[in-house]
Amino acid sequence: MKTTDLTSLATVSSEFIEDWLNALRTHSSGEQMSSFLSRSGMTAPNGISAQRITLDQIFRLYQIAAVETGDEMMGLWNRPIRARALQHLLTAVREASSLTSALYRFSTFWNLLLDDYQFELHTRDDLVVLELRPIGDQVPQRFGHMLILKLAHGLMSWLVGHEVPVKAVQFAFGCPEFAEDYATIFPASVDFGASYSSITFERTMFGPPHSRSKPEVIKFLRRAPRDWIFTSCWEHTQSLQIREFLYQSNWVDCQLVDAARALRVTPRTLMRRLDADGTSFQAIKDGLRRDIAIRDLQSGQKSTEEISQDVGFSTAANFHRAFKRWTGATPSSYRRSNI
Repeated sequence: MKTTDLTSLATVSSEFIEDWLNALRTHSSGEQMSSFLSRSGMTAPNGISAQRITLDQIFRLYQIAAVETGDEMMGLWNRPIRARALQHLLTAVREASSLTSALYRFSTFWNLLLDDYQFELHTRDDLVVLELRPIGDQVPQRFGHMLILKLAHGLMSWLVGHEVPVKAVQFAFGCPEFAEDYATIFPASVDFGASYSSITFERTMFGPPHSRSKPEVIKFLRRAPRDWIFTSCWEHTQSLQIREFLYQSNWVDCQLVDAARALRVTPRTLMRRLDADGTSFQAIKDGLRRDIAIRDLQSGQKSTEEISQDVGFSTAANFHRAFKRWTGATPSSYRRSNI
């Protein structure tokens, strides 16, 4: 199964993007905001907080809002990031002779634009650490910190043509209730409550950058932020490997022992690793079930009863109860709001 099939299924909690929406609201009228949400497919009967949000919807909202607000970071930083800034950033980093040099160019570029934060690049032994340090007292914008650190990782991965391994990711804010959503974005465990937001790499894992042409730059920009957020993330954690295994298999009937066999570990070892990820086999299976149901409801090609059977519910009533628990909306009302 191709990675793109899985990324089209991926969802995050609505709380994950609420900081971003709050920033957008300060730069948009109520009418504009309603238009943004409607055109990106995020409008729901009970409001944005009632839904799971697909990553495709996040991508569409970015592409709409970045243009119409005139800010490529859409209010996430104190100073607007004007049009074509990302294009200039790509032009700068694609000339770098190494990934360390690319990170240095990335940091100096943003240090010219941001007035509330500055990047610092440190090399210690074989580690390369990119830190985002506040200027004065700042309340961390959680979505903004996530997006800009992921942009650094996404650009490096684009330069070498594959996902660059990440040693660690830390954020300068407390652990949110939606912490599990970060596993969908970063190929490393994520820690919270640090002094500074940062991303750490092992220099020995760096490969040589490729020469990127102008058409490749244009393609990256046209697809932004898809190619910097999705750098090939489905091998990030044990839980996402299991999700991929389930999606390629007769997943409704799969058990933990089947996944353990596929990953060549014992069931006990797999349970221990999933516990370290803060999840369980059943939670992963339920998450995939939820996201397949959301995809099929949005497509409008199947009846609710068919979807209920496809995702393994014995009755439509059980499916309705589960879907209301997942999203805050019934399957029928969710479908009406997303078609």
